[in-house]
Order: sequence, then C-alpha cells, then structure tokens
Amino acid sequence: MDIGNSSLVAEFILVGLTTYSEIQLPLFFLFLGIYIVTVAGNLGLVTLIGLNSHLHAPMYYFLFNLSFIDLCYSSVITPKLLVNFVSKMNTISYAGCMTQLFFYCFFVSAECYLLTVMAFDRYVAICKPLKYTVTMSPQVCSLLAVIVYVGAFVGAWAHTGCMLRLNFCDANTINHYMCDILPLLELSCTSTHINELVVLIVVGFDVSVPTLTIIVSYSFILSSILRIRSTEGRSKAFSTCSSHIIVISIFFGSGAFMYLHPSSVLSMDQGKVSTVFYTIVVPMLNPLIYSFRNKEVKVALKKNLSRISFS
Repeated sequence: MDIGNSSLVAEFILVGLTTYSEIQLPLFFLFLGIYIVTVAGNLGLVTLIGLNSHLHAPMYYFLFNLSFIDLCYSSVITPKLLVNFVSKMNTISYAGCMTQLFFYCFFVSAECYLLTVMAFDRYVAICKPLKYTVTMSPQVCSLLAVIVYVGAFVGAWAHTGCMLRLNFCDANTINHYMCDILPLLELSCTSTHINELVVLIVVGFDVSVPTLTIIVSYSFILSSILRIRSTEGRSKAFSTCSSHIIVISIFFGSGAFMYLHPSSVLSMDQGKVSTVFYTIVVPMLNPLIYSFRNKEVKVALKKNLSRISFS
C-alpha cells in the first residue's frame, strides 16, 4: 500500500464512541469483556476444529474461516477503541489509519461473502443431501474460500485506494472510534464524488448480491423443511435457520443502514452505534450461535477437556 504525499495530515485524532467522561470507564470494562469473550470463543473454535478430525467437514471448514475472520477484524477495531476509553488524546498516524481502514474493509467484506457461502452450504446439505459430498468437496470448499478472500481484497483495495487519493488539509479530528470510510470523507478538502460512488457500488454489491443469494437459498431450504414429516426434525431445522437469519439480519442490516444512506440523512452518532453491531457484537455472537449450540462441537469440546484433565 503506497502512502504518498496526497495528504497534508500526519496523524488523526479519534473522538471515540462517546464524549461523556463519566461513562468512559464502564464502557471500557464492557467492551473489554466483549473482546475477551470474542477472542476466547473464536480462537477456541478455530483450535477445536483444527484438532478434531471428525469436524473436518465443509460446514466446520467454513465455521473455521468465519471464526478466523471474526477474530481478526474484531482485533483490528476493539483494541484501539479500548485505548480511546482510557486516553485523553487518542491519535492514530495517517499510515496506521489507512492500514486499519484496509483491513477493516477486507474482513467485513470477507464476512459478507462467507455468510453467503455458508447459506449455500446449508442449501446443498438440506435440499440435495445425496449430492452433498460431491458438490461440497474439499476442492470446491477451498475454491469458495479463495473467492471469498480475493473478493474481499478487491473491495478493500477499491475503498482504500480511493481514500489515498484524497487530501486532508487542516482537519484531522475523526468523529468516530475507528478509521471508517464516511467519517474520513467528511474531513477531505478535495472532491469525494468518486469515493462516494465507489462506496455505493461496492457496498451495494456486498449487500445486495449476498442478500439475494441468501434469500433464494433459504427459500429452497424452507420448502424442504416444510416437507419433513417429523415435528422434531422440522423444529431442529427451523431453530438452526432462525439463528443464522438473526445474525445475517444484524450484520447486513446494520451495514446497509450505515453505508446506503446519504450522509445528510444519517448522523455520525447513529453511524457509530450501527458500526458497533457488526464490528464488535456480531463477532462475539457468531461462535455462540453457530457453534456452541452445535451438538458435535459440544461433544468435541467435552472430549478435549477430558483429555486435558486426565493428562
């Protein structure tokens, strides 16, 4: 990432999540607790899937990647937010800001695409169970993972590359707790029309295409579930789908609410709250919703804990 002399600002000041000093410390401990749960849950899931061969199935392969993504992009954002709660002046260098922006965009886009792939995996498993092994072979799963990360890289570079072209003259105070696209655009002393167009196209694609794919996949899944004669089987399937849909709704809904509104309509304070959901809350919820409610994961966890206790 070549950071040239397009900006006259050497560093930025992050305002943070709130300016009320009396709630800074409680918020610090709240988000510290969330971050600890996020790291423990996602790192634990990555380790568990890696150590247990019977979890080396397509669904758990994608869960492995989801936990890796959640762990990384939460770590890109949350530590800096925690520093802001206990610092009087929270600064970040220009290079550091652009780097945070790139990895933030990369991991958020990767999560969009991976959630879509996971919906497709469930579609094949429920609607075409006899073809599941062939359709979701290790080669296909690896190819889908490559597409996820390459697509995320292209989108992140589009945002960051356009941002590197802007000039930031005297204004260097970002009204946010992180280097996000819209707050940075507000500081630019040059035209941001190209950047806004890129945001509309890239974010529009990242939201509309995965959403459409997920809706189509779940339409077929719902149709198949309704044909299940067993009440217990239908209930179990509906429970799994509802959890998936809740996380997808929070993630895509908050992202669309943040980025697909004109800047004059959406205040930055509303944007901060929206960003908290898909940068901090969702990474904590994912291992709980997708994995620790899973029977096979629970069995694997108990086996590994018993091995540790007897060793």
